[in-house]
Amino acid sequence: MHNIHMWIKLNGISFEVNRFRKNLAANLRALRANQTQVVFARRIGVGQSTLNRLEQGMQNITIDTLETICDRLNCTTGDLLEK
Repeated sequence: MHNIHMWIKLNGISFEVNRFRKNLAANLRALRANQTQVVFARRIGVGQSTLNRLEQGMQNITIDTLETICDRLNCTTGDLLEK
């Protein structure tokens, strides 16, 4: 069996897809800070279970949701995706 590595490039930065989800998960938890998952999920228009899966690195994210998260947290995509 072969391991397939998928890469994406965003703003000139290449990310391995699995690493992208892990970075997003950790940074989202950190930047959300003291807001509860329930409150923040409402602010970005997703269910709490979806936010939980994003923060566990188990959920893919849409570009629209990523943009909304950046808007609500006043951060850039780089803030969410970089380690």
